[in-house]
Amino acid sequence: MGLTSHKLLALAALLAVFTVLGTLWVWPKLAVRSWPAMFLRLGTIAVTQLALLAALGLAVNDYFVFYSSWSDLLGREHSAGVIHGAGGTPGSGGSPSSGGPPGSGGTPNSGPAGVQVLGTAKITGAGSVSRDPSRIGRLDRVRLPGGTTGLSTDGYVYLPPQYFQPGYEGRHFPAVLVMTGFPGDATNLVTKLRYPATELDLLGKGAMKPTVLVLMRPSPSMPRDSECEDVPHGPQAQSYFTTDVPADLRAGYRVLGGAGSLGVMGDSTGGYCAVKLGMVHPGTFPVAVSLSGYFKAAEDVTTGDLFGGSAQRRNEADLNWRLAHLPVPALAVLLADSKQDGGTYADSTAFAAKARPPLVVAQATVDTGGHNFTTWDRLIPASLGWLSAHLPDPA
Repeated sequence: MGLTSHKLLALAALLAVFTVLGTLWVWPKLAVRSWPAMFLRLGTIAVTQLALLAALGLAVNDYFVFYSSWSDLLGREHSAGVIHGAGGTPGSGGSPSSGGPPGSGGTPNSGPAGVQVLGTAKITGAGSVSRDPSRIGRLDRVRLPGGTTGLSTDGYVYLPPQYFQPGYEGRHFPAVLVMTGFPGDATNLVTKLRYPATELDLLGKGAMKPTVLVLMRPSPSMPRDSECEDVPHGPQAQSYFTTDVPADLRAGYRVLGGAGSLGVMGDSTGGYCAVKLGMVHPGTFPVAVSLSGYFKAAEDVTTGDLFGGSAQRRNEADLNWRLAHLPVPALAVLLADSKQDGGTYADSTAFAAKARPPLVVAQATVDTGGHNFTTWDRLIPASLGWLSAHLPDPA
């Protein structure tokens, strides 16, 4: 039986019930003072707990589709994502904008406006013992302060090898803001999803242009989940990502300025945030990638009241509602999912079917896999390559 089979879930639930009833039935017979009886009592407790945990785990997985099959659970899925209907770049075709001067910082800035560098970190999965940044790039541990919002969050900035190579000394690079799911940890983007190592591999294959990666959580108001929303009388998370973070980057690193130079992507909550930020601020993020993202802001105990009781604000946080009722943004979007992650794949397909110019929507898929790191790791190479094609070259 498959991991998500309802028959398996029913069997596990029945097994849990029978083990509990069986334990109650035999317990009086084991209530004697002897070593064998004691070990038998421990055994019945262990079997009962395992049966209950198995049933609970299958029920949770059935609801959230974290793993879609036994091979997915065991990490045996390795096929790469395939992009369908890639489309073109909206607007100017991806050339560098002349809307503003690029930032001039050559090394991280320790001043009030700019990234605060806390140290450097190992590039997990780079496949090289070299520490030369001109060969593998550099991964900075950073804090990104919000000059206008007062918010702040920690993360990583990956600088590609070209950033340090002769001939690129005066060049500025496109950048991509990469967000985890909630609550998430930016470290997972380095160690589990291996974004820096994947870019390094794609650069070696000529499948991606050198790009600065900014790796962070989707909420600068932890432990609250702000859903990338400007909350009335609360954290201005959307402004943080669209105003403060770009200003920090351009003040601290050689990142291209003007419209068209930044992309955004993420998984789960980060995927929702990526498409939302692109739809609301296409001038800042004209290209977005969502890995198994959803399309409507979550509302639960972790979010609190995001909209100040406003039905209009709640509607505007629903990406399908925005598409139907507001002007269509000039935005390129890639929706990447597993076909077995039923909810997000179906929602992505429906959203793509409703898209109309100047919004361009493509899809990337793998046939198997659930809502987990293993699936996203398989989708990231194709997604980064697609995103890079929609960003300008270093200039």
